[in-house]
Amino acid sequence: MESKGKKVWKFLLKSGILTWAAFLLIWWILSLFQEDILLPGPLKTIAGSWEIVANGKLLSFALISMRRVFIGWGLGCLIGIPLGMLIGRIPVVRSFFEPFINFFRFVPGLALITLFLMWFGVDEGSKIMIILYGTVFTVSVNVIAGILSMDQNRIHAARILGVSERDILFTVVWPSVIPYAFTGARLGLGGAFGAIVAAEMVAAKEGLGYLIYNSRLYFRTDWIICGVITLGLLGFTFDKLFRFLGNKYLKHYGVKELKNA
Repeated sequence: MESKGKKVWKFLLKSGILTWAAFLLIWWILSLFQEDILLPGPLKTIAGSWEIVANGKLLSFALISMRRVFIGWGLGCLIGIPLGMLIGRIPVVRSFFEPFINFFRFVPGLALITLFLMWFGVDEGSKIMIILYGTVFTVSVNVIAGILSMDQNRIHAARILGVSERDILFTVVWPSVIPYAFTGARLGLGGAFGAIVAAEMVAAKEGLGYLIYNSRLYFRTDWIICGVITLGLLGFTFDKLFRFLGNKYLKHYGVKELKNA
């Protein structure tokens, strides 16, 4: 039987409290050897950031960034999943598109920001497209991997039984691909959060990326850290929610929530 102290230790470790406590301690220690303008400590960051919290700017910028992320990420998933299905299922299409995908998935959205601004303007269009770009290849590559890794005997058996290609797609292929599509969408969400910072740093007057980038002009390192932490917390929260929903509604397809993931 485990002792009470051991149970408390396991709870602190499993819940992440110990991890964050260690992070805050290291941050505080490092801040002692730096000027506040370079690295303010946790308490000084909270105090300095209260201005943008109290006037509602932080919340407003966070909501604007989240709207852009979910629109771009949603469109990226809507395009990436069927694109991956098409490429994975048809060898001729795969031979044609695979070099294209393998080339552009290594080109970061940051490198294309100037082109996107010229093509889609400085308004929401360019930002959404940068996020979409940061999502679609990750999703499609995972879907392709899911199709190529599935047991082909299941498809052959369905054809022998006279099942149409359309029904094979929706009753055999798609259920097998769902875990891969889910993983691709989850990874794509991380890419979307990374892309929103790049997009808002260059072509925005609102959003967390704009806050992080523009605060340098005022030497407000506390605002920069506040924006980074807010972005990380939002990403962490939505990833946990996404995994919870997947585990709840897609469990019978093989989607499982890893307890320590």
